[in-house]
Amino acid sequence: MSHALRVNSINSWYPEGATPVTASSGNVAASVATATITPAAGKTAWVTGLMIFPAGATAGAIVNATLTGLVGGTITIPVGAPTGAAVAGYPIVLEFPAPVPATAIAQAVSLSMPSLGAGNTNAAVTLLGFTV
Repeated sequence: MSHALRVNSINSWYPEGATPVTASSGNVAASVATATITPAAGKTAWVTGLMIFPAGATAGAIVNATLTGLVGGTITIPVGAPTGAAVAGYPIVLEFPAPVPATAIAQAVSLSMPSLGAGNTNAAVTLLGFTV
């Protein structure tokens, strides 16, 4: 599989033929938050960045969010949930210096964050990228 990208034009960040995509878990409460980019047959998913939005729980906790399905293997990101159900956590916003491809054509890429614990009312994850 070739991972060479040709830029569409001087005014476009996306490569020729790319379709920009985002995937979000939506808001979850005390449960797993997962966002998945699933390319169409014959297409490859590329990830350009991610966002993780934790909020507090009854007891503070650290969990490991994982980004899977990419060339180079799983990326693990520690995420903190502060003590207190109504306490905002620190968002994590990562923009990759270069797009990272999935391990294979038609391979889904997923970002998953475990439950932040009892009392958690708000958590979400989002993947940013494109397929080509």
